[in-house]
Amino acid sequence: MSDPKRVRRRPTRQQSKKSQDRADGEGKVVETVNALSCQDFFQKYEPHEARVKLLSSDPQLDSVTVDDAASLSEPWRETCLRLIEHTSAHDYDSSDFGWSVSRKRKEMKLPELKYITLLGQGTIAGFMSFMVTYEDGLEVLYIYEIHFFPHWQGKGLGKQLMDVVGKIALNIGLAKVMLTVFRANKRAVDWYTKLGYQEDDFSPGPRKLRNGTVKESSYIIMSKQLKS
Repeated sequence: MSDPKRVRRRPTRQQSKKSQDRADGEGKVVETVNALSCQDFFQKYEPHEARVKLLSSDPQLDSVTVDDAASLSEPWRETCLRLIEHTSAHDYDSSDFGWSVSRKRKEMKLPELKYITLLGQGTIAGFMSFMVTYEDGLEVLYIYEIHFFPHWQGKGLGKQLMDVVGKIALNIGLAKVMLTVFRANKRAVDWYTKLGYQEDDFSPGPRKLRNGTVKESSYIIMSKQLKS
């Protein structure tokens, strides 16, 4: 599967003011949504049929659970962390960021993160994490991670999870769904493209080094527009 990683950038003063103005003018949707408990959030915005459809798609799946960073148990968080490391550490090491277990563990504890975890044969089959947040002044759903252990890959479960978060974003009334993917992970880039994602205007362009060499960013920000 893919390796979307939310890249934290320091917003400019103009971007920060734009975000705040939008929040003040539109009822602070992001703040209101993030103030809900995890269970209230999914009860209100998750499509009713989503978990039933996921469970019925593979007889080896046992259950689908939802959590936020506070309710996700430490053993499950470590299993998810090991999964990220297994599938993506090499991409991080080849990028501008480098792989850091401690940094990733800290990111996974961000309070606004929501988790959807698939359990099969008594253990974690895969998971997705996402956040409702602001990006470039817009209210968006930002996908942080989506990973599956090898046995569970290629079964269509990833597409179903992407459909679920897209419907959640629509139910909230957000502008778009966003994610970050490593440029070198062409399989993931192609997969997201087939799902209707395109390189976002906010994605960093190439930069010119002091010696004149033009260097592409190691990651791409992709998005799927939900409303104008």
